[in-house]
Amino acid sequence: MSEKQEIQPKPPPPPPEPKGLPIGYRQGLITAITVLLGFSLAFLRFWGFEAPGEWTPGSVLPTAGLIVGVLLQFTALVRSLRLEDENPKEYRKTVKWFTVSVVVMLISVTIAAVSIAK
Repeated sequence: MSEKQEIQPKPPPPPPEPKGLPIGYRQGLITAITVLLGFSLAFLRFWGFEAPGEWTPGSVLPTAGLIVGVLLQFTALVRSLRLEDENPKEYRKTVKWFTVSVVVMLISVTIAAVSIAK
């Protein structure tokens, strides 16, 4: 008696676990964050203390946005300095934090430019 044996293909091997980020990725992100953070703090200092004119409701909105942007950048910087950020998943989260902070800063600086132009 012959038994029919079913030949099943072997399942594909699981994808290899990422070992870490390529060299230079974290350093590049940290550099980008610190450059933008320096600009943001300098602009916040100018907008808050050196710009001519009186405080108006139109000037408070960009100031609040600038402060939120600086806090987001600081959060991204702290995240990028952690050892866990060597993991690609954590690195992607940090890049998202930084991207959000850039968008907030761009919106705030644009509102400030429109406010000062009036």
